[in-house]
Amino acid sequence: MTDSDEHKLIAERRRKLDALRESGIAYPNDIRPADTAAGLHQRYGELDADALAACEDRVSVAGRMMAKRVMGKSSFAVLEDSSGRIQLFISRDAIPEGVYPAFKTWDVGDILAAEGDMFRTRTGELSVRVDHLRLISKSLRPLPEKFHGLSDQETRYRQRYVDLIMNESSRAVFRARSALVSFTRDHLEEQGFLEVETPMMQPIPGGAVARPFETHHNALDMQLFLRIAPELYLKRLIVGGLGRVYEINRSFRNEGISTQHNPEFTMLELYWAFADYEDIMQLTESLIRGAANRLHGTGRVSYQGEELDFDNAFRRLTLEGSVVEFNPGIDASKLRDVAYLQMQLDERGAHYEDSYGAGKLLTELFEKTVEDRLVQPIFITRYPTEVSPLSRQNDDDPFVTDRFELFAAGREIANGFSELNDPEEQAARFRAQVELKDSGDDEAMFFDADYIRALEYGMPPAGGLGVGIDRLTMLLTDSPSIRDVLLFPLLRPETQP
Repeated sequence: MTDSDEHKLIAERRRKLDALRESGIAYPNDIRPADTAAGLHQRYGELDADALAACEDRVSVAGRMMAKRVMGKSSFAVLEDSSGRIQLFISRDAIPEGVYPAFKTWDVGDILAAEGDMFRTRTGELSVRVDHLRLISKSLRPLPEKFHGLSDQETRYRQRYVDLIMNESSRAVFRARSALVSFTRDHLEEQGFLEVETPMMQPIPGGAVARPFETHHNALDMQLFLRIAPELYLKRLIVGGLGRVYEINRSFRNEGISTQHNPEFTMLELYWAFADYEDIMQLTESLIRGAANRLHGTGRVSYQGEELDFDNAFRRLTLEGSVVEFNPGIDASKLRDVAYLQMQLDERGAHYEDSYGAGKLLTELFEKTVEDRLVQPIFITRYPTEVSPLSRQNDDDPFVTDRFELFAAGREIANGFSELNDPEEQAARFRAQVELKDSGDDEAMFFDADYIRALEYGMPPAGGLGVGIDRLTMLLTDSPSIRDVLLFPLLRPETQP
């Protein structure tokens, strides 16, 4: 359809709306349908024509007309509501005088209300035999063509409302996302976790290594940051005696956009007093396995042609061990040698800064050569202390921390660790981050004096976890891009003609 054709159709529909306004029946608000399309199929779907004929039930539905077929004195229409579709049979002689000629002028996309009884057509399709029909909302813009639907990806993201109208697969993704979040709450609350809320605007952004968005509060005349993570506030609650807390939170990071990254995203973060990263790994595994089974009835999930197995125990491998396994010939004894790691990165064309220590260089080598090859669920453990400013160092090996990341389908899904609860050590880590920031690292952390003060009151040993809800939804709905699982992903403004 050309722009000119579309403009003509819109103009014609506006004329129809003008006529409705003149008659005083445009956009009524007294419709309360008693039934849904899915409910009708569930209630009457097993009844044959004779049983339906003997049934005296009246039904009422409302929804968008997705198709119509006018055949002289009778017509068929397909009505879609939030639950599904049901067919309407409309006979001129069965509805009030004047309604049928009006119906013939109504357009696909209009929102209707219908009442009547149930029957089966000669082809056996369950239908509503309509005896009362009203136009509720006039659709001024034509829907995409019936057989092509809405397939342009950018249009689907920009006009999610049209995508949801036209594509059942999109509606299914967002129903699955809602079910995932509901399951997560149920699973955690069964284990004694308390859902809490922490500030989204913070005077000091903390809890992750990322560049924040900045804003300004006029009344207080103060600079604020959109949170990059709720971690430091949630751990303040652990100090306060709330032993198990979680938040399903919106966070914001001023970073690039990709199929796996959106500046605004959703995370689960939780903290558990008197637990360590081993406990958190077990909790993570049970949570994700349970979510897969809730959505699919099995832990075996197909993602972009690969079958991911969440039913069996997730493999565990140290970060150094993974670099050795996926880089044949590399010298395992030199994975903490700065010059050797720089040479390995140079050979692979990877970027690094001269200021990077062995821990940061090793992590860069892992990300360059290992991460995207981790298809089946796997916990990568013992991340270097240098890249883990909030994690507790391992008692036997201070080069690494008691930290893990969960990978599947070549991407990080979760990050967890034993929490650093030593205030003096945490202060030293913060100071090191400030030095990095002063040297030009926009993602380095600020020094949070109030958080240090909280730790000085004493925080019990604890484990913490962050799970990317968007990425987990991608895996469990076979969605290739994070934009497919965000109702309104961030896009550049449309170019105006």
